[in-house]
Amino acid sequence: MASCVLIVKGYILMSGPGTEQSFNPDIFSAQRIVIAPMLCLAGYLLIIVGILRRR
Repeated sequence: MASCVLIVKGYILMSGPGTEQSFNPDIFSAQRIVIAPMLCLAGYLLIIVGILRRR
């Protein structure tokens, strides 16, 4: 369950404001380029570990 929360939070951080007509330099922020994909990757890795772990 925690892994699903990490994935959803990562995608929420990657999403941005609605479509705009002008250029917005906020799309290159560290939050969208570095932190959010790392959260998604951590969530997917936790899912894999949860599947492969022996009980």
